[in-house]
Parts: sequence; structure tokens; C-alpha cells
Amino acid sequence: MDFLKSGWNSVLGTNADTSQPSVAETVEKLVERVESSTLLEDRRDACRALKSLSKTYRLEVGAQAMDALTYVLQNDSSDTEIMSYAIDTLNYVISGPMDDMTETPVNPSTTGASGGDQSSPDLGVQFTEIFIKRKENVALLLELLAENDFKVRYPSVKLLIGLLRNKLRDCQDCILAYPRGVALLMDLLVDSREVIRNDALLLLVHLTRSNANIQKIVAFENAFDKLLEIVADEGYSDGGVVVEDCLIVLQNLLKLNSSNQNFFKEGSYIQRLLPFLDIPNATVWSAQKATNLLFMLQVIRTLVSPNNPLQVTTSCQKVMQQSGLLEKLCLILMASGIPADILTETINAVSEVIRGNHHNQEYFSTVNAPTVPPKPAIVVLLMSMVNEKQPFELRCAVLYCFQCFLYKNELGQAQIVQTLLPSSTEVVAVTAGQLLCGGLFSVDGLSNWFVSVALGHALVDNTTQKEQLLRVQLATDVGTAPVSLLKHCSTILQIGGNFQKRISLLMLLCTWCAHCPAVVSHFLSIPTNIPYLTSQVGLVEGDDLEILIQGICAFLLGICIHFNDNSVPSFTKEDLCQLIVKRIGLEIFLDKLGSISKNESYSQAVQRPQLSYRRTEDVLFDYEFCRLFKSLEGLVIKASQSKPSDLVNGPESNMTADEHRLLNQYKEVIREQDQQLTVIRREFCVLKEEHSRVLMQMQEQSAHIQQLKDQNALLKAQKSAISPLNISAIDSSLPSDANSNECQELRLEIQNLLQQIQTRDNDITALRNELSVKVQELKTRGAIELQTENQNQNQNQNEGLLNENRELQELVSKLKSDLDINQSKSSSDSELLAERQKLESELDFVRKEQEDLLVLLTDQDSKLRHYKRRLKELGQTVEDDDDNYDIDDSDLQL
Repeated sequence: MDFLKSGWNSVLGTNADTSQPSVAETVEKLVERVESSTLLEDRRDACRALKSLSKTYRLEVGAQAMDALTYVLQNDSSDTEIMSYAIDTLNYVISGPMDDMTETPVNPSTTGASGGDQSSPDLGVQFTEIFIKRKENVALLLELLAENDFKVRYPSVKLLIGLLRNKLRDCQDCILAYPRGVALLMDLLVDSREVIRNDALLLLVHLTRSNANIQKIVAFENAFDKLLEIVADEGYSDGGVVVEDCLIVLQNLLKLNSSNQNFFKEGSYIQRLLPFLDIPNATVWSAQKATNLLFMLQVIRTLVSPNNPLQVTTSCQKVMQQSGLLEKLCLILMASGIPADILTETINAVSEVIRGNHHNQEYFSTVNAPTVPPKPAIVVLLMSMVNEKQPFELRCAVLYCFQCFLYKNELGQAQIVQTLLPSSTEVVAVTAGQLLCGGLFSVDGLSNWFVSVALGHALVDNTTQKEQLLRVQLATDVGTAPVSLLKHCSTILQIGGNFQKRISLLMLLCTWCAHCPAVVSHFLSIPTNIPYLTSQVGLVEGDDLEILIQGICAFLLGICIHFNDNSVPSFTKEDLCQLIVKRIGLEIFLDKLGSISKNESYSQAVQRPQLSYRRTEDVLFDYEFCRLFKSLEGLVIKASQSKPSDLVNGPESNMTADEHRLLNQYKEVIREQDQQLTVIRREFCVLKEEHSRVLMQMQEQSAHIQQLKDQNALLKAQKSAISPLNISAIDSSLPSDANSNECQELRLEIQNLLQQIQTRDNDITALRNELSVKVQELKTRGAIELQTENQNQNQNQNEGLLNENRELQELVSKLKSDLDINQSKSSSDSELLAERQKLESELDFVRKEQEDLLVLLTDQDSKLRHYKRRLKELGQTVEDDDDNYDIDDSDLQL
């Protein structure tokens, strides 16, 4: 400790006799030296001290020095030593002190000055979040990977691993945002230094998790070739942990990624997996070898998983059969000395390779165990399944294999059922059917569950085999008459016993009876079956397992109703429905039926075909039964609520002749009312359309009126002269009704106004000509500027007059059309009165417009007088007639 203190004093430049500063003060001074020192040696010494402190005082160094260390990475890239110190310090801050052998954090015995836990994983997550908040920091690390120096590249890889471990998603986004970021990481796999290559594999393990975009980019960067080359160089399954890392990366790249799965298949990479499965007979199974083979089997399963798209799975299954991979898996399956976990995973892999593929299923049916005499592989597996001494995981894997072998395989189902039927030839060898039926007599509830479920898979979606299985006869005791398999299953169920046995038998009976009326008829012909089911469903007490059994009994009873052909007189559909209502109660029946889907085991089993139970006590449901229940639950509920036959046709079936006659009369009245209602609805639709059309016209007229008002306001704003020639069209817009005195008077007033306006227009024209002559004279005298001004002003006035004339003509024509339309629509006195009021308002509007026009004419005259005065001031001679030309405002009034 004294040595450490002396080192700090030498770094900080203090004397040994001074008081020891606190850790926070020491880190602060070191950070200040890193940021402010001009000498590279001083900054390097400060980074070295920070690295030493970060091993013990992670919190203090991370809180104060992270920005300074990032500054060093940005500006001191030429010095590899200081870069190495800075990256190592960041590694300790992000990941904590790491054991180089185990890659696990080291728990220090001391804590920081603040008393916090320096090795807390949350501390690393917080520092990681701070570091990657700026994406430039991650980009800086990726750039450092291009540095070939071991002291820089190796700790950079370590730092990226720590960032990915703490904040996977955010760090993945930062790497994706950097151009060629993934490519730089992939280049690490070809580094000649194994320690960097191995850590690059660990980095890819984290990088490729749950990110389809990165997975595709990594695969595009030739990852499959590089990984399989490393696996081959390391010795396949005999390799070390490096092979395991490669297989984990492969699994991440292929799992639920159909694009990469197609690329792997089309690139002939499946064939390159074959050497991995070459297992000699006298193999010594080390822990690492078993782990490597387990991961390889998982890689194979990712290519043929039922969760993949069907096309991808089918194509991979075909390649595996053609390349011989399925054959090698079967050799491992039948080999001796294979560890139980390897054998279990091999069975699962074979199951998914053959699931739903007829060629692979047919090949598997021909596989024999190397025994004397040879036994079919399926028989050997069933023997392991019914053996209570075998591991639970192995027995579940065998059931999954049997299920996959029979999945969409009618030929395989027929072969299994055929071994149970009576035969004229004596069978010496043990058959699959004998093993399944023998398991029904076992006292082990789990064995009963396995064989019942397996037997049910031989009947899934196969009505023919369901009917064939009715022929199976079993000799329960010596000297007793054989009984049918259906009756034997019913008897075992009614005897009771282990809950797993009862649930499995109920699932078998449900699968057997579903979609097969013949089986339902045989089941109903057994007198004790329906009373047993009704008694079980009618129970109101019991634990969760008993309620679950009651729910399956309700489902079986509903199947007997829905698929009942009424061939058993005592238990027809109507009788069973009445039995539910009277003995059980419809609400209780539906509640018990709904308890199945509410069970947690049901939710777990319906997700995937493979059994995912961890304990023997948890085994309850099978995937195929859950799928059957999901498809028939609604039909069963509907069938259980059927009405008796006397209510099918309604109350008419029990009516007398008079009641029928009265009912017919009411029907006729209702029919007439319905016809009237139809007519009224049709008329309503017509009126509604007419109303909509009228509203549309009103809106259009309102829009026209608003447009006219806007044009009028524009005319007023321009304040320029308007030619009276455009007013001549107003007279044609007025109504021609001779009885309208006001219209006659207005017509006369307009005619007078037109005459006055015509006179004024002639005068204005004469003045315009005279002004033109005077302007020409002014040009000769040198008044060019005034002449240009007058010409421009007169030209603008003329253009304004023309535009306003056109607008006024449009206004008058629109008013005329509106008046004509309104006049044609008037058909009554009230309407005439309304139209008259409207015409009066329009006439008032026209009067106002005329007044505005006269005001504008007055303004024009005043301008003419102004121009005359200007001409006189310039020395021009103006005739007396022009001087005396004056317009009295009183003459312009109507």
C-alpha cells in the first residue's frame, strides 16, 4: 500500500510527507492532467494511474474519467501505449475486473469511498449507457479495430464485448449505424492471433442475438465459410470451446431467420456438417465433446424446426436425406455407449428431420437396431418409452419422435394399427402395437400417459384407422373372454387412479371419437360411459386437477353430441342435451368446458409440438389434443345448446287449425305492411336524393352570390372609370312581367341613365382625342416626361375600363340567369311573393351599383379638369368649350 501511495504522489507531483488525498480527489487530479497536460509522457502516466485505480475504485474512475479517456482515444491515436491504458481503464469501468481464464467478474474485497458495491452489474449497465449515448464513441472503437497492434485491437474487442453484454440492443443499433461496422468485426475472424480470433467469436455470440438485420449482414460477410473453417481446423467435435462458440454463432444466425436458412441450404453448407457426425464406436466422451455435439444437433434442428416456414423446412429435410445426414443421425441413434443427453437430443433432431416428410418417414421405418435379430428402430424407441427406468427427458423425446413419425403419415398410422389387429399368422417378435397396449396395463401413471398419447397419434385425422381400432380385442385375464380396446379403456377410466392415467385416457377417447360417428356409436353403446361422464361433470367440488378432468369429461360428452348419428336410441342428440340441462346444468357444463383452456399446462402445450415439461408431475396435455380442443370447442358448445325437435319449427307445430288460420291472417297483414314499408322507403330515398340535389344547388347559388360580392368589392377598390357601354345588358336581365310597375319604372330609369352615360362617354372620347393631340404637342416642346406619364395613366385607365366592363357583363348575365331560374320555379302566390322580394333586393343592389358607377364618372371628370389645368400651366391653349364643360352632380342623380 505504501508503494501505491508513493506512486500516486509521484504521478500527482506531491511530496510524501503531505496528507493522503481521497480517492475522488486523486481521480480528479489525474483527469485534469489527462485533459490539460501538454507532454505526452504526463498524460500517459496519468492514464496508467487511472488504470490501476479502476480495478478497485471503479465507480470513482467511471464517474469522472470517462470523457477524458474518450478524449485520449480521439487525440492520442499515434501512441499505442496510452491508447492501451485508456481502453483497459474503460474495460474495468464497463465490465469490472475480469478473470482472464473464466471471463467472469472478480468480486473485490473492498468497496469504494462511497460505500457502493464496485462489482455490481447495474454499475456496468449505467456506465455503458453513458458511454454509448454518444454513438461516436462506438464508432471510435470500431475504427480502432483497424489498428493491427495487439495492445489496441485486443482490449478494443474486450470493450465491445462488455458493451454488448450490458446494453445489447442499443449497442447493436450503434454498430449498424456505422458504415461497414459489421464487416470490421468479421475481419477479426481471420486474425492470425488466436486470442483475438477467439474473443471475436465471443463478440459475435452477443452481436448476433435477436437481431435479424445484423444476422443477415454477418451471413453476407461470408460468416458460414469462416465459422465452418474454424470448426474444421479445431477438429470438429473433438475441438475445444472455440468450436462451441462457432456453433453458438451459427445457431444465432439460423434460428428463425428464413433468409439465412435458405442461404445456408443453397450454399451446400449442410453437406459440410457431415464430418461432425462421424462418431467412432470407441469414443471417449469428454464434457467438451458432448457439448460440441449437442450444439451441432441444435444447429441442425434450427434448419428443420416446425416454427420455420414450411417451404424452408421441407427443402432442408430433403437435402438432409439426400446428403446422408439423416443416415448419420440414425447411426448415432442406434449406436451403443451414447450419453443420455446426446441420445435425447439426437432423437429430437431425427424427429424434426422426418416430421411431415413422407420420404424421410419411410426411410426411418426401415432403420433397424444392430441386434440379433434386428429390431425396427421405432420398436426399440417405444421400449425405452415404456421403461420406467429410462430418463424422463429421453422418454419425452421418444414420444416426440413417434409423433413426428406419424404426423401426416397415413401409411405409418396404418402400420401401427395393423400390428394390433387379429392376424392369421403367428407373430413372434414384439410389435409397436403390443408395446402400446401393454403400457395400458402398467401401474405407472406416466407410462399410461405416454402410451395413451402415442396411441392417439396413430388416430389423428384418420377416420379409417379409428374404425379399424374398434376391431382390437384384448385378453385382460387368463380364461376370460376378450374385450374390445374401447371398452377396456372405458373400464380403466371408470376405475380411477392416477390423474395422469385418467387424463391420458380421456384424451385418447376424445381423439378416437372426434370426426367418427361409428366410434361414438360404440362408445354410447357401453351403458356405463354416459352416466360416468355426467357424474364427473356434475361434481361441484375438487382441486384444480379434478376440475381439469371434469372439463375433459365435458368435452368428451360434447363430442358424443356433435358427432352422434342417433344410432343408439337411448342416447340420441336430444337425449344427451336434455341430460345436460337436467342432470348437470348448461352453465355448469360450459364452465367446466372452459376450464381446459384456462389451465396453464394447456397454454404451454398448445404452443409447440415438442413436450416442454421439466418434471414428471407437470405432464398433463399433448399438443395434438390441444389442437383438437381448439378446433372443436365452438362446435361442442353449439351442439350442447341444441333445442328439442318439437321446438325446431317453432310454436307452429303444436297449433290447432283455427290458430293456424289466425296466424296466416297476421302473416298476411305483416306482409302488406312490409310492402307498404318498402314503398315508403323507396319514396324516402327519392326525396332524400332530391333534397340533397336542392341543397347542392343552394350551395352553388350561395357561392355565386359570394363571388359577385367579391367582384363588386374589387371594382370599388380599383376606383377607376367604367365605360357605360357595359351597362346596356342590364335591361335584358330585368323581368318581362308587364304587371310589375316597379320593374317598368326601373327600366325607364335605366334607359335615361344609359342616355346620360352615352353622352358622357362621347364627351370622354372627344377629350381623350384632344388629350392625345396636346400630348403630341408637348413632345415637340420638350415635355417628354409629362407626356409619358399621361399616356401610361390613360392606358391603365382604358385597360381597367375594359376589364371592369367584362366583369360587369358577367355580373349582369349571372343576375339574369338567376332571375330566370327563380321566375320559372315560382308556382304559387307565396312563392311569387318570395321571388318578388328577392327581385326587389336585386334591384336595390343594381341601383347601388349605378350610384357607384356615377361616382366613378364624377372622379373621371375631375381628373380631366385637372389635366386641363396642367396643360394651361404649361402654356397650352384650351378652348372655351372645354373650359365650360362641367358636370353638375345633380344631373348625375337618378
